Amino acid sequence: MNGYQIVILLSYLSVTLFSHWLEWLNLRHLRKYGAQVPPEFEGSIDGAALEKARDYTVEKSRFGIVESVFGDLLAIIFLFGGLINIYNSRIAGLGLPFVLSGTLFFLVLIYAKTILSIPFDLYRTFRIENKYGFNTMTAGLWIADFLKSQLLTTILFAVVSVAAFSLIRMSPDHWWFIVWLFFLAFSLFVMYISPYVIEPLFHKFAPLRDETLEGSIREVLNRAGIRISRVFQMDASKRSRHTNAYFTGIGRVKRIVLFDTLLQKFDRDEIVSVLAHEAGHWKKKHVLKSIVFTEVLSLIGTYLAYKALRSGFIGTMFGLQPNTLYADLLILAFIGGIITFTLSPLATYISRKHEREADRFGVETTGNAEAAATALIKLSKDNLSNLHPHPLYAVFHYSHPPVVERVREIRALTGRISAGTARNP
Repeated sequence: MNGYQIVILLSYLSVTLFSHWLEWLNLRHLRKYGAQVPPEFEGSIDGAALEKARDYTVEKSRFGIVESVFGDLLAIIFLFGGLINIYNSRIAGLGLPFVLSGTLFFLVLIYAKTILSIPFDLYRTFRIENKYGFNTMTAGLWIADFLKSQLLTTILFAVVSVAAFSLIRMSPDHWWFIVWLFFLAFSLFVMYISPYVIEPLFHKFAPLRDETLEGSIREVLNRAGIRISRVFQMDASKRSRHTNAYFTGIGRVKRIVLFDTLLQKFDRDEIVSVLAHEAGHWKKKHVLKSIVFTEVLSLIGTYLAYKALRSGFIGTMFGLQPNTLYADLLILAFIGGIITFTLSPLATYISRKHEREADRFGVETTGNAEAAATALIKLSKDNLSNLHPHPLYAVFHYSHPPVVERVREIRALTGRISAGTARNP
């Protein structure tokens, strides 16, 4: 290895070791405080439930570390052990057109990564999730989901890859902007069609059967000035007992989807409060802000990649023979992963800020802080969430404020926001 490769490898190892240290720090913190019932959860959770949540978090984290180390070793061997040169030469030696070569280069790697991840996914689903009472998926359903996922991935990636490499060939001096613009348009297109084309491939959706609940949901969202097309319930229980609800689609295609598991365990006010929170994200334009933030970083990254690729330095640094664009892109993606990790605290901070704004909006809209608090408590209890994350771990990995903080902050609104202050239509 040359000096540049050593610097990149040491940077990658530093980020990886720091990430594993954060996991260890979080687990140590959980072992120390995991049995303590927070004041906000008193009367709602007992020691046995806390121990189960602690064990679930520990087992998932340890398994995640094993999976991560396996992936790290493969990446290091492939990039720094000379395998990328062999693989790159084989693809280039096929003599295929530029666009097809680039697409094949990445598709084979995607398939290889998928195959290697199968044992981990099976263990996670049928061992860990089974052990803690979440998994309801059969082997046949897992296989069906897997095959559909691979077909969908192949189609979407082939479209994106062929388009991107074609644009690069058509406009070698300005492709960085055109490709970025295409990715933006394509991702918005996928968001638009997802409720109608992609999501139904994996779940069955039916109109919400509880007309009274649907009326309450529409009433609250009308107060917030949000119009929705439909309210659906989803057969989530076929795969897992985890509970959730979400908005899907963009523009006028927004729909509300409730997990059937949520409908079984939550009362009307709690369900409405969950959806009022989600409405807060739309009303506060958090989705738009997140897209803008991500796309600005993506545009900067695409331009820097263009400059680096144009210099020809990447391939020379790794001794690629021949020096192909697609191999250079893979190396740049690896380096980009190191850089983006350092941006994690900023991204999670913005996300946590948005969640707090959505919490407040939801309470102001419904006028029912206690329902929002009990909904969070139930979600945490049902999903065995970690109630005691280490603060530094949360800075890097938590897109939501720790749930104990959220419950405390929501209940603090009770004295200032009552049903009488709820927004009028």
